[in-house]
Amino acid sequence: MPVSPSPSPSRPRRDVGRYVNDTLRDRYFATCDALFAMGAPIRSETDVETSFGTTRVYRFGPTDPAAESRTPVVLIHGSGGCSAMWYPNTPALSAERPVYAFDTPGDPGRSVQREPMWQPERAAQWMEEVFEGLGLDRVHLVGSSYGGWLVINQVHRRPERLASVTALDPGGLEKVGLRFFVWIFASLFATFAPKALRPRLASWLEQPVLVVPELRVWIQAQVRAFRIRRPAPLPLSDAELGTIRTPFYLIMGKRSLLVHPKRQLERVPRIIPGARAEIVEGTGHGPQIDHPAFVNPRMLSFMEDVDSLDHAR
Repeated sequence: MPVSPSPSPSRPRRDVGRYVNDTLRDRYFATCDALFAMGAPIRSETDVETSFGTTRVYRFGPTDPAAESRTPVVLIHGSGGCSAMWYPNTPALSAERPVYAFDTPGDPGRSVQREPMWQPERAAQWMEEVFEGLGLDRVHLVGSSYGGWLVINQVHRRPERLASVTALDPGGLEKVGLRFFVWIFASLFATFAPKALRPRLASWLEQPVLVVPELRVWIQAQVRAFRIRRPAPLPLSDAELGTIRTPFYLIMGKRSLLVHPKRQLERVPRIIPGARAEIVEGTGHGPQIDHPAFVNPRMLSFMEDVDSLDHAR
């Protein structure tokens, strides 16, 4: 798809994400680094040039050299975040496979957006260009929330490089409703609540941000530093989901406010041949953050099953 020339640097685009200023950006980056330090060690950082800007990619593991040749995992974070959000998951995943985490342009990470890419075909083109730039021919793709929409969109439009897709409480299955936005704003305001109230609010809102100090500071810094400029993604239709033939795993929180878990538990396996779907108890929108010891082994087991079937063919 042709991309329009970038405007003059003196007139920043209003349809791409941007930082408010360098000071707030640098403060936010410091909070990202604190989260990264809680996960697996970063082996390398790479900037990949695409038609839509520069994408920062983080590489983790594997810790076992024998696993270096295994099909890698690619992680796509949710809206308003960056690759640091995967800190509960990178140790387990990178112990067994190479792991790449992409900072999505248009979100507050170390990527730099120059062109809008919220349109489904452009989003798929962006991811394809990053795969190409990294030389990744086959990957297990994992996405959370808005990143879940990105991975579902990818497997619908450009599945050729995908060994499997795991969608964690994803966008793309239902229209984003008012209840989700109310939860987002309530959670943000709750980060400023007195310390004694935060555990109760965290339980009520199903929001781990409130009880993990590094997460709470990270969210507050992001809201101050960055302005997202894109509409909420539209869900894929039954017909679009029905085109998917790549092994697909859907994991949802029981109290999710982005999707209706019971509805999708029945719908997705009915529409996508062979799809797995699971509801995780005791969590809302962040099952992989709330319960990494439960979710990580399941993701790895799913990927192992897919690889075993590939090798048997």
